[in-house]
Amino acid sequence: MTIEDLPAFIREHYEIHEWRHASAVLATDFPDEWRDIIAVLTGFRLKKSAILAGGGNKSPIATAVDAAFASLGWVEKLFRTEIVVDDRRRQSPTHKVDYYKNSVGVEMEWNNKDPFYDRDLNNFRLLFDLQAVSVGIIITRCDELQAIFDALGKGKSYGAATTHMSRLLPRLEGGAGGGCPILVFGITEKLYVEDV
Repeated sequence: MTIEDLPAFIREHYEIHEWRHASAVLATDFPDEWRDIIAVLTGFRLKKSAILAGGGNKSPIATAVDAAFASLGWVEKLFRTEIVVDDRRRQSPTHKVDYYKNSVGVEMEWNNKDPFYDRDLNNFRLLFDLQAVSVGIIITRCDELQAIFDALGKGKSYGAATTHMSRLLPRLEGGAGGGCPILVFGITEKLYVEDV
């Protein structure tokens, strides 16, 4: 299984990047979770109304993805980890994974500050090393969406230092996720829907 084996809709509507054969691991070892991910990505649309609504704590875009994963049994997951050396215990906290199911973790980074990518990749690296996560997935936005945001008068809300593909790729390709297989899906303008 490679990226080329993904359904045509996913290949045509998302920018996809892979680290350490993540798609093969998902298809072979986690076929049910892989089907869920494909279903969520296939059902997602970037609605004009959601962009115009703005965010606050969580945007309607991220909320829609939350609901899609939750409907398939995925949960937000915080792992309690610690390091033990000669009976001395130290907490080794990780960050919550947005969506988790059967050793697969998914993070949605729609419009956060770009250091959130460092947090996500480091978290996947650590949880993979601890055998708590076998594959990490990041869903984010592609740079090309900036033209849509600008046209809608929302460009300032989506600044250069926020989460978008060109801020993630150098980190991914630089090995920030360590040994964890990681798959990245970038939301492209082909998913944009004028619903208002």
